[in-house]
Amino acid sequence: MSLCKHCIQGVRHEGDSQGTLKTIDGVACYVATPTVDYPKDKVILLLPDVFGIELSNNQLLADDFARNGFKVVAIDYLNGDRIPPDAMNASYDFMAWLSKHGADQTRPPLDKVIAALKVEGVTKFGATGYCFGGRYTFDLAFDNVIQCAVVSHPSLLKVPEDLKTYFSKSQAPLLINSCEVDQMFPIEAQTQADEIFGAGKFAPGYKREYFPGCTHGFAVRGDMSDPLIKAGKEGAFKAAVEFFLEHL
Repeated sequence: MSLCKHCIQGVRHEGDSQGTLKTIDGVACYVATPTVDYPKDKVILLLPDVFGIELSNNQLLADDFARNGFKVVAIDYLNGDRIPPDAMNASYDFMAWLSKHGADQTRPPLDKVIAALKVEGVTKFGATGYCFGGRYTFDLAFDNVIQCAVVSHPSLLKVPEDLKTYFSKSQAPLLINSCEVDQMFPIEAQTQADEIFGAGKFAPGYKREYFPGCTHGFAVRGDMSDPLIKAGKEGAFKAAVEFFLEHL
């Protein structure tokens, strides 16, 4: 399988990160903690795109979830080998990169961090996956490791196979943030998701948001100077917060 050009295009967002970089059982993480009281038994796992936890966009997203009362742990499941931010505006051999970041390499760091957080008393996990992270959010949901799943413009899904597997195996409510132009999760895939999960068929809960005028990557690397993309990014974040508040 492959990624599309929009998977490594986008705009770096500006702002000062409020969280901290720390190591959890040998895995690098970016941790954003609310400044107000919050449920200590719940954590949102943020599975970033191919630019990893170091990208300011991903850190700022984690901070925003924390401002809404969730402790967030963004995990370096790329094992320190993210795609450099400069690749957003330059050519990059991301197929060679992808060959070194399959499930055998990316799943173990996730499992290690989750196990360590359970030791600390966390019993309920939500996951929000962007692009590349959407694939691994689905995998965690397949195994019922997480109790709520949000994916935004997911990549590397086999459609309809992965949608059907999710329906049959997972108990995690699912929110999909989709958009108008997305080679990795196109309109046809979005329609199939609605056919499989929609109209109350998926008992745990299902919702799909659609943002016109947006392209793959909008929820994390969108150009905020474009009004439609700005509305899409902010709308996807709002939908995610509301979904976690309802289901986690």
